[in-house]
Amino acid sequence: MSYDTQAPPSGPHAAMRNGLGTAALILGVIGTLAGLIPLFFWLAGILGVIALILGLVGRGRVKRGEADNKGVTLTGAILGLVALILSVVGLVVIVTAVDDVVNDAVKAAKDSSAAKPSATASASKDPAPSASGPAAKGEGLEDGDTSVYDDDLKVTVSDPKPYTPDEYAAGHTKGNKAYRVTVMIENGGKKKYDTALAQVSARAGKDGVPADQVFDGESGFGFQGAVLPGKKATVHFVFDAPKGAGNLTVEVDPGWEHDASQWELKLG
Repeated sequence: MSYDTQAPPSGPHAAMRNGLGTAALILGVIGTLAGLIPLFFWLAGILGVIALILGLVGRGRVKRGEADNKGVTLTGAILGLVALILSVVGLVVIVTAVDDVVNDAVKAAKDSSAAKPSATASASKDPAPSASGPAAKGEGLEDGDTSVYDDDLKVTVSDPKPYTPDEYAAGHTKGNKAYRVTVMIENGGKKKYDTALAQVSARAGKDGVPADQVFDGESGFGFQGAVLPGKKATVHFVFDAPKGAGNLTVEVDPGWEHDASQWELKLG
């Protein structure tokens, strides 16, 4: 008596183990996008390492014939490596920005300490108009006004215009109206200004409800990199406001060394 045995399916009919390559691609894409934002360098590094490892292991499966998604696996591994590189760049940017802030704070403290005797000696005289702080101390700023700081950093907010987000936009609520606002930072000082810590936010209407920032294919990226002395950087921000809101209060905080300034913009 004989028995027929049947081996498990193999060759082109065997189930392909493509999971690692697909996971490497997904994590590589997310890690690369995170790496474009310096503050998320840590996330880019973690996802980059995982994507690179999964991509290399998945490539081994392809060589052994256990998987057939060679292109996906290779792309995932490459994106993982790119995410790692962007993570290192983001770390350098953050460390440099923090170092500049600390050095400037120490220098400002020394300058303030050295100026105290002179200020005491001249106390009996009529004080000269102060040039410290932003123009008008951040009060009463309107469309096109410029806030000027001690280090000659200048921030201008202007041009609120209706904006139509694309169909994939995030932050836009149906029934609300979106407005595009232009924010320009000009460095009139002698040291470079790092925009990594610059924050822009808005409130809408007389009740001051938060106006969400809109992200789509043309807006939402914010400031990036540094502004060298004598140079400018301009970014268009889009905010979502309730229908009928008559004004938009835009606040720009240039960073730890500067006070935030606000602009009252009328909406058409």
